[in-house]
Amino acid sequence: MKLNHINLTVTDVAAARDFLQTYFGLTVGGERGQSFAAMFDDDGLVLTLMKGKNVQYPGTFHIGFGQESEEKVNEIHERLKADGYEASEPQHSHGYTFYVQAPGGFVIEVLA
Repeated sequence: MKLNHINLTVTDVAAARDFLQTYFGLTVGGERGQSFAAMFDDDGLVLTLMKGKNVQYPGTFHIGFGQESEEKVNEIHERLKADGYEASEPQHSHGYTFYVQAPGGFVIEVLA
C-alpha cells in the first residue's frame, strides 16, 4: 500500500506553495485562486494546500522531506538561512536532520 495524498490546512496557500516549489521541488498541478493548490512530488505523492483561518497543528506535527545525503541537507539548510528563514541547526538524531517553520503554519523536517 502506498500513501497517495496529504491535505494541509494553511494560512497562506500562495506562500506555502512557493516555499514548497522553491526548496523542495514540488510542482503545481492545479489551483483555485488563493484558497487551494494541488502539488506533486517526483514519486507521485499529492500534497494539497487548503486555506484556513486558525491553523494550529499539534506541537509534534510535521511533514518530512528525505534527502540522499547529509550534504544535500546542509545545502537546503544554507539556502533557507540565506533567505531569512529560521531553521534549527542540523544534527545527528534519528538521521541527520533539521526543522523549519514553513509559511502557512506547518513545520517541515529535512533529513538524510
